[in-house]
Amino acid sequence: MQRQKAKVMIKVGITGGIGSGKTAVCEVWSEMGGFVLNADAMAKQLMTENKEVKQQLVDTFGPGTFDKEGGLNRAYLANQAFRRNRVVELNAIVHPKLPPLVQQEMEQAAQSGFKVGIYEAALLLDIEDCRLEEFDYIALVLTDKKKRIQRVIQRDETDRDEIKSRMDKQRDFEDAKDQADIIIRNNGTLSELREKAISIFEKIKGSDG
Repeated sequence: MQRQKAKVMIKVGITGGIGSGKTAVCEVWSEMGGFVLNADAMAKQLMTENKEVKQQLVDTFGPGTFDKEGGLNRAYLANQAFRRNRVVELNAIVHPKLPPLVQQEMEQAAQSGFKVGIYEAALLLDIEDCRLEEFDYIALVLTDKKKRIQRVIQRDETDRDEIKSRMDKQRDFEDAKDQADIIIRNNGTLSELREKAISIFEKIKGSDG
């Protein structure tokens, strides 16, 4: 399934579970000239710079959300969200602010001459997070759960129970294959993933016109 092509810049939404490798794919696509937006990075920016969001966070999670210097207390907020099962509350504050910001950034990238724009988001397939019809392609990175756990342990130096808890709060991406135009299986090496990412990006870029 291919959605209607963007007139100026091809837009790709990419998603997958924690540890799936979607960020690694985006790094390759960025190296190849793609404009990449990361939902987590944009959310953190909103939480530290948007006054309305900051106030809502304090009202919801308490003054401990920010330190004395006004910086985001990420450890505290992560504890509130993941260990106390309040992820839905956090997402309800931050994620409605993302779509217009993403659209603005994409428009600026197109004006700057980028041919492919990529939006990386774990919640991409949730209607409240982003309107899928705005993308020309939806890419889904799938990896066996055991491999995902091992990768995140090595990457974040965190414990297995913490990772499994975070995974349990995400959707089952294997059940989302029918929502994607591109499926990337990542159960091999990083080199193999890079080869897949390069091939897919070349096809995406070549589909314009």
